[in-house]
Amino acid sequence: MQCEKSVRIDKQSQHEAFKQPGLLRYLPQFNFIPPSLSLKRIFKDFEIDYAVFQEKFPEFASKYTTAAGRLSGGELRLVELYVIVKPPSHFALLDEPFTHLNPVQIEKVKALLLEEKVNKGFLITDHMYRHVTGICDDLYVLVNGKAHLTKSAADIERLGYARR
Repeated sequence: MQCEKSVRIDKQSQHEAFKQPGLLRYLPQFNFIPPSLSLKRIFKDFEIDYAVFQEKFPEFASKYTTAAGRLSGGELRLVELYVIVKPPSHFALLDEPFTHLNPVQIEKVKALLLEEKVNKGFLITDHMYRHVTGICDDLYVLVNGKAHLTKSAADIERLGYARR
């Protein structure tokens, strides 16, 4: 039996949506940028203005020619997240976007996501649910293969995902 996989956007079936970056972008939970690439090359390849990134994240002012492999784990995660979130697309799937980020970076990323959500939809999976609750429109918890819409931290606790 052949299984056909697609998603529908505006009632139109989209086959292999993952191959259409204008439709869908994906941030995996692992690092995907080769360590030898410089930030200059990364931003050029993704067609993103480094100066705008640097305005939001001034700690990168002197790192334009730095190779990705020379960044800290949090810095690399921030760059990867930014190059997935900023380019035009209908949706972005973000798997564990807050991993390796420090508290200041997390707040800046949350502001970035709130800013960008007027341009695209986000599907975020993250165990650090407290970072997601303040920026999401709907929050679901997966339990035994079933998605449960949650309305509060009490729902998350009741479903056995977290404790007070």
